[in-house]
Amino acid sequence: MFLKYLYQRLASYRFKKIHPIIRLLKKSFGEQDPGEINFNFSTEPTRMQIIQKIIDKKKYNSYLEIGTNTNELFLEIVCEKKIGVDPYSGGNKRMTSDSFFKQNEEKFDCIFIDGLHHYDQVKKDIINSINCLNNNGAILIHDCLPKNISAQSIPRTELVWNGDVWKALVEQRTNENLDCYTILADQGIGLILKRKNRDILKIDTNNFKKLKFSYFYENHKKIMNIFKFEQILRII
Repeated sequence: MFLKYLYQRLASYRFKKIHPIIRLLKKSFGEQDPGEINFNFSTEPTRMQIIQKIIDKKKYNSYLEIGTNTNELFLEIVCEKKIGVDPYSGGNKRMTSDSFFKQNEEKFDCIFIDGLHHYDQVKKDIINSINCLNNNGAILIHDCLPKNISAQSIPRTELVWNGDVWKALVEQRTNENLDCYTILADQGIGLILKRKNRDILKIDTNNFKKLKFSYFYENHKKIMNIFKFEQILRII
């Protein structure tokens, strides 16, 4: 009982390093591993190429990036106006996304979300982004296709880690006023367009946070609405 309690407590914190004790406890008390999904991103475009292509195709003038880290993406994007938000490094706004959206009064054409990879935070970032998105704009979300249970587990135990971002995108796919897709590239890139949903997802749950990886494993093609990028370019 004590070990289970310890695991539950540890799971409520954000860790910056990999902790073997969490990995061990997760094996004992976490969800059973259903297996690995063979996502092949090696021949697909990078997030930088995808975002830039969308900006150029749609003739976007403004770009917002949530979670700039070391600027590996932010500095490469070419757009007339760029804002990058991160509480620790990179970008040009040193604050949390919650703080930024609270004081922001601007609208953006393209928004890329790559902040804290926890469902609750990603959901907030999506909702806040929708509220400041221009009508013809696009929201993109990184890390939507975890290949195994460790890659999506909270707390983080792996170097290559997606978190449970996928749950937030699945929830938006049930919204009749948002058209949502997942691009099969660069760890999975979610795409949200502010228009009528062309393929609304019907799912029997009101608590998306409690969805299990086993459900994702068995249903990812359907629930994530996955397309290759060349198909997405025709859709948008």
